[in-house]
Amino acid sequence: MLSLSTTLKPLSLLSPSVKHHNPSNGNALFTHNSTNSFLSKRGGSVAHRKNTFVAAHDAPDQVKSSWRIPLSEVEVVIMRKKRAFWERSWTSWDVAKLVLVGGAHLLSLLAPFYFSWEAFRVLLWLFYINGICITLSYHRNLSHRSFDLPKWLEYLFAYGGLLAFQGDPIEWVSNHRYHHKHCDTQRDPHSPTQGFWFSHITWIFDNSSILKKCGGHENVDDLVRQPFYRFLQRTVLLHMMAYALLFYFCGGMPFLVWGIGVATMVRFHTTFLVNSVCHVWGTRAWNTPDFSKNNWWIAMITHGEGWHNNHHAFEFSARHGLEWWQLDVTWYLIRFLEAIGLATNVKLPTESQKKRMALV
Repeated sequence: MLSLSTTLKPLSLLSPSVKHHNPSNGNALFTHNSTNSFLSKRGGSVAHRKNTFVAAHDAPDQVKSSWRIPLSEVEVVIMRKKRAFWERSWTSWDVAKLVLVGGAHLLSLLAPFYFSWEAFRVLLWLFYINGICITLSYHRNLSHRSFDLPKWLEYLFAYGGLLAFQGDPIEWVSNHRYHHKHCDTQRDPHSPTQGFWFSHITWIFDNSSILKKCGGHENVDDLVRQPFYRFLQRTVLLHMMAYALLFYFCGGMPFLVWGIGVATMVRFHTTFLVNSVCHVWGTRAWNTPDFSKNNWWIAMITHGEGWHNNHHAFEFSARHGLEWWQLDVTWYLIRFLEAIGLATNVKLPTESQKKRMALV
C-alpha cells in the first residue's frame, strides 16, 4: 500500500504533500561534537547531553552561526543559507498555510468588538473538546498507538482533531513520528536547535524542507491504508470551510470570531508550545538523548502534554503524567474509556523500563 502515498494529492494546510521522497541516509548528518553539560541536580535540573550536528553531504549547508537560548542548554545551530521564512521560494501549500494561520490571528483581533458570554463559553468548550481530540487521538492514539479504540470511536476522535484546524491525521502523525525519529537533530521537523521560533511556528510554512530532511508519508502506512483517513486528507479544506460556516450561521460574527478565530489561534499556540518551550525550559526526570523537558504550566494548558520528558522517555505510554501529582487530563479520559471497556491494550511503562531510563 506504499504506492498510495505516492499518488494522493492532499489538501492539508499544515504539513507536506504525500509525494514519496527518499531522504539521504547515513551520510546526511553526523555528530560533529558531543559533550556532557551538567547542571545542578537540585531543584529538578539534571545532567544532559549536548550535541551539535553538522551537515556532511551538502556544501551549502555549512554552519552559518550558533548561539545558546537564554536560561537553557539548547544551542541553536544555523546550517543553511535559506531561512525558514524569508530567503527561500514559497509553494502554494506554504502560502495556504500562512493564510490559515495568519487569518486565524487576524480574525481573533476582532474579539473585543464581537464579545458575548455565549461566544466565550463556546470558546471554552472548543478549547477543551478539540484540544482533547488532538492529544488523545492525533497524538497518543494515532501517532504512538498507546491504546486501541473501536474504529467508530477512533474515527470520531480523529474527526474532532481535524476540526482543530491542525491538518489531517496523516499529515500530523507523519510529522510527529519524524520528530521522535530525529529528535533535536537537523532532521527534526521542529527542533529549537534550529531556532526557537522555528520550532514554535515557522517550520510549518516550509513543506519542501520537511520532505528533504525526512521524507514523505511512508512512515504512516497504517493510516494511509485506511480509506477514512485518505478521505479526510483529500477533503480537509471542505470540512474546515463547512465548520466555519456552521459557526457563522449558528451565532453570527461572535461565534465565528470566538469559535474559529480565537479558538484556533489558542489551539495553535498551546500545541506549538510543546514543540518549543518543552524542548528548552523545564526539568528532566529521565535520561533521554534529546532536550525534552517536563513543564508543569504547559501540562496544565495542554491536557497533560507538557510532561514532555516523560513522553520522550516512554513514547509508547498512554499516560504522560507518570507521578500522581502530574496533572494529565488526557490520561484521565483514556483511563475512563478503559474502565468502560472502550479503550484496550493501554500501554504503560514497567518498573524495569523506568529503572533503565532513570538518571541515577
